[in-house]
Amino acid sequence: MQLPSLSTVAISVLVAANAATLVQAKVKVLSWDDAYKKADALVSQMSLEQKVNITTGTGWMKSECVGNTYAITNPDFPSLCLEDAPLGMRFADNVTSGVSGINAAASWDKKAIYERGVYLGKEFYGKGVHVQLGPAMNFMRSAEGGRGWESGGEDPYLQGVTAAETIKGIQEEGVIATAKHYILNDQELNRKTGSSDADQRTLHEVYLWPFARSVEAGVGSIMCSYNRLNGTFACEDDYTMNTVLKGELGFKGFVQSDWAATMSTTPSVNAGLDMTMPGDITFESGDSYFGPNLTKAVNDHEVKEERVTDMATRIVAAWYKMGQDKGFPKTSINAFHREKAEYVNVQANHKKLVREMGAASNVLLKNSGVLPLDTKKVKSVALVGSDIKNAVNDATTCADHGCSDGHLAQGWGSGTADFPYLIDPLTGLTNALGKGVKIQSSTDDWDLKKAADTAKDADVAFVFSTANAGEEYIVVDGNVGDRNNLSLWNNGDNLIKAVADANKNTVVVLHTVGSVLMPWINHPNIKAVMIPGLAGQESGNSLADVILGKVNPSGRLPYTIAKENDDYNVHPDPADHVLYSEKLLVGYKWFDHAKIEPLFPFGHGLSYTKFDYSGLKVKAKKKKDSVSVTASLSVKNSGKLDGAEVVQAYISFPESAGEPPKLLRGFDKKTIKAGKKAKFDFEFTETELSIWDVDAAKWVVPSGKFTLQIGASSRDIRQTASFTL
Repeated sequence: MQLPSLSTVAISVLVAANAATLVQAKVKVLSWDDAYKKADALVSQMSLEQKVNITTGTGWMKSECVGNTYAITNPDFPSLCLEDAPLGMRFADNVTSGVSGINAAASWDKKAIYERGVYLGKEFYGKGVHVQLGPAMNFMRSAEGGRGWESGGEDPYLQGVTAAETIKGIQEEGVIATAKHYILNDQELNRKTGSSDADQRTLHEVYLWPFARSVEAGVGSIMCSYNRLNGTFACEDDYTMNTVLKGELGFKGFVQSDWAATMSTTPSVNAGLDMTMPGDITFESGDSYFGPNLTKAVNDHEVKEERVTDMATRIVAAWYKMGQDKGFPKTSINAFHREKAEYVNVQANHKKLVREMGAASNVLLKNSGVLPLDTKKVKSVALVGSDIKNAVNDATTCADHGCSDGHLAQGWGSGTADFPYLIDPLTGLTNALGKGVKIQSSTDDWDLKKAADTAKDADVAFVFSTANAGEEYIVVDGNVGDRNNLSLWNNGDNLIKAVADANKNTVVVLHTVGSVLMPWINHPNIKAVMIPGLAGQESGNSLADVILGKVNPSGRLPYTIAKENDDYNVHPDPADHVLYSEKLLVGYKWFDHAKIEPLFPFGHGLSYTKFDYSGLKVKAKKKKDSVSVTASLSVKNSGKLDGAEVVQAYISFPESAGEPPKLLRGFDKKTIKAGKKAKFDFEFTETELSIWDVDAAKWVVPSGKFTLQIGASSRDIRQTASFTL
C-alpha cells in the first residue's frame, strides 16, 4: 500500500539521520573458499535445531520482508531478509523503480547493466536487505510468456551477460543476488501444476546457460521454480539441483524455493533444496515442510544431519562472502506494514542512471528521417493515446501494477516496485520541447475521430500504444499472466491507423513487454517506429532524450518480431506436460532454420548515424587441453552524429555439430565520434565453442569448419570469416 508522505520537516531530519546508509564503500567480496572456512567454524557450533532454523522461513507476512529466516543465538546468526524484485525494491518507499530486465538486455551495454546492478545493490544494502530476489533469467520461449519482460529475452548468451553483469554489481555492494527461476519456467499457464519436459542437450545449451554464467559470476543464491521438470517438481529435482547445479556447475551458494514452491520435506532436502520460502507449506498455514518436520526427518534417519549441516553452511557462507558479518545495516523496511517502516531514503541520484538506461534501451525500429525531431522546423506536435499520461492508480487500487490503463513503464506481478514518481511521455516531451513547440494531445484510445482530429494539423504526430503481461496471480483484462495474443492493447492497431491516415508524419511509440504484431507497419504515413519497452520512473524523460536527439538511439531487440503470429514456433501450452519439442530452435534460431523472414530480427535497432564495418581478422589456436579464437575488426562512424554501435558476433558450427544456423557468441558496444573509427576485439573460448555431448555428459568442442559472422543484427551480417578446429 502506498502511504502518505512525511512532512518536509520530518523528512529533512530523517535524511540527515540516515545519510550514512546512502553511501557505502564496495565490500570486499570473499572467495568461496574463505567464506566456507568462516562458515564451517560457525556452523560447527550449532545444534541441529539451530541449523534447521537457518534454512526455514518464518512464514508469509510474519516478518519485515517478503521472506525472513529464523535468527539464532549462541552462536549468533541473524534473521536474513529476502526481498523482491529484480528491477527495484518491492513493498518499500524511498527507493528507485528502474528499467525492467528486458530493457537492460535491450541496451546491449555491459557497463550500463553492471552499473544498474551496482545501484540496486546500494539500495538493497541501504535498506538492510540481505538477499535481493533477482535477477530473473526466464526465456521468451514464447512471445506471449507473462514474465519474459523481467528477464533478458530469447537468447542464452545475451541472457547470460545480462545476468552476470547484474549479479556482479549487486554483490559488490554486499547484497546476495538470486538467480531465478530455476528452471524451464517460461510460461505462466499452469506454472504450478504443469511439467516442462526438455532433453538434456536443450536444457544445457539454452536454459541452463545464463545460470551457468551466474554461477561463474559468484551468485550467492538460486531460486528453484514452481513447475515440474519431466514430471518432478523443480524444488525436489535431484538431477537439476544436485547433478547439474551443485555438481557440473560447482555452485557453492544456497538454493531457495520460490514462494510456496517447496512440496515436501525429505525429497526436497535430499534433492538439494537448502532453504524454504517463505517457510509455511501454504501462505499463512502455520506449518512448514522444514522446521520441526525437517528435524524429525533427521531423527527418523530420512535425512542425514550432514545434509542439514551443508544447507546451513551454504547459507552462512553466502552471508560471509558478501561481508554481511561486518556492519550490515539494520533492516528498515516493513513490507506488509509500510507505515511502520523506518524512513531511510536510498535513492541518491540513481534516477540519472535510470534515465540513461531508458534512453540506451530504446529500440528505433524504423526511421525515414523524421527523427530526431528538429525543433527549428517542427512547430506543432500531436501526442495521441492513453499511454502518454499516467493513470489515476495507486498501490491500493492497482496492486503490483496489475492495470491496463495509462502509461506503461513496467509489467505486473511480484517482479515490480512502486514508482516514487513516474514521468510520463506527455510530461517528458512537454518539458523537453519547451514553449516553442505547440503540443496537442488526446488520451482516448477509442474515439478515433478525436484522435485523427488531434493529429491532422500537427507537423509530426506521435501515436502511443502498449502491450502488457505479468504473473498469473493477477488477471488483467482477461490475461492470466501470459498474453492472450500478440495484438496491441486498448484498441492500439485501430488508433495507429486512424492517426496515420490523418497525418503524413506519424511516429509510432510502443511501450510493450515484448514483441507485438504490426499490421499497420507498411502504412505510407508511418515514418518511424520505436520501442522504448518498460523504462521505469524516468520513462518520459528517456523517451524525450531520444526523440530530440540528445541521445542517439542504440538499443537493439533482445527478441524477434514476426510478421505473423504463426511465424512463431512456440506459444503457451495448456498441456499437463509442455514438451520443448523445438529443442535448440528458440527465437531467431527458429526463424533462421525455417527460413522465415522476420518483420524485425533479433539484434535489430537503428541509429541516427551510420556505421561501416571492415577488416575482420580471425586467429584460431587449438591445443590438447584448450582452444582459443580471437577476432578483430574496424567500425567507422561514417555519419554526421556521434553514436554508439553494437557489434554482434554470431558463430555457425560445423554441420556435424547439429546446431542451429548461427548462435550469438559475443557482442560489444562502443560510442564512436562522427568520422572516427573504433576497433572491436572478440575472444571465443571453450564456453562459446562447445556443444553438450549427451552420451559423454560433458561439453565438447566439435571438429570442423566454423564461420564467424559479424553484424548489426542477426540478419544484418557485415563481415564473415572461417576457421577450423
